[in-house]
Amino acid sequence: MGKRSFYIVDVFANEKYAGNQLAVVRNAVGLSDKEMQSITRETKFSEATFIMSDEEKNGGYDVRIFTPATEVPFAGHPTIGTAFIIQREIIKKPVPKLVLNLKVGQIPITITYKDGQADVLSMKQINPTFGKVWDAGVMAHALNLDRSDIDERFPVQSVSTGLPFIIVPLKTLSAVKRAKVNPAEFFGLFKSIGEAECIDVFCPETYHKENNLNVRVFADCHGTPEDPATGSGNGCLAGDLVKYGYFGKDSIDIRLEQGYEIGRPSLLFLKSSAQGDKIDVNVGGRVIMMVKGELV
Repeated sequence: MGKRSFYIVDVFANEKYAGNQLAVVRNAVGLSDKEMQSITRETKFSEATFIMSDEEKNGGYDVRIFTPATEVPFAGHPTIGTAFIIQREIIKKPVPKLVLNLKVGQIPITITYKDGQADVLSMKQINPTFGKVWDAGVMAHALNLDRSDIDERFPVQSVSTGLPFIIVPLKTLSAVKRAKVNPAEFFGLFKSIGEAECIDVFCPETYHKENNLNVRVFADCHGTPEDPATGSGNGCLAGDLVKYGYFGKDSIDIRLEQGYEIGRPSLLFLKSSAQGDKIDVNVGGRVIMMVKGELV
């Protein structure tokens, strides 16, 4: 067994400490599930990932993702951040594409470069599935909003590309700023269906005019009251935008800002299009190396 390196990266960030921090452990084979779960809790981040081996198997690199509460089949910024470490620290040369073997399946990553260094990494998510449509008034109450804050031209709906999110279209930036999960009301919605879901609220008003949407993501069900940058949730959002023609067409190529309300401004790139009865979803962003060490 080789050395077990430990990294911290900032995902979907243009500068340090602005995106979503991630802990990555390399060569994790031999660690028990309990050890991986304990390491994740101790990092204090929303997720940590474990690259099981430096060797490709079945066309990709085996990776496991944990939140402080549990292992999850897929999460966005952990996928992007781990791919960055694999390219930079394991492959050690520019490659246009690599694949991660996750619990949800194989996730392809494409990489563009600038001055020989990885610039934007983009992940192709699995075809989104569309679930329950929620009553707008009930969801508004659970978010401490008025029903009039919700843009009812579009449904409030559960969407999943491996991890389920409730997509909530809001009319204004003011509504996004005021959104706040009421735990008693929110978790009460799930008593009859079991597991709770994360919430992705968004609006067309933005802090910066070059961006197309502003987003907030609440992940109380995974122990994270608010996430500064969320690849999985915004992949679900991308599918939703295409399905319901939010921008008046069945494809998008947009910039999305997130995390401004908690002082962690992040930037994500969403590309998605209808492909017959499926929706092609790609979420991209930049990654910054912050810390490298050895796990003892």
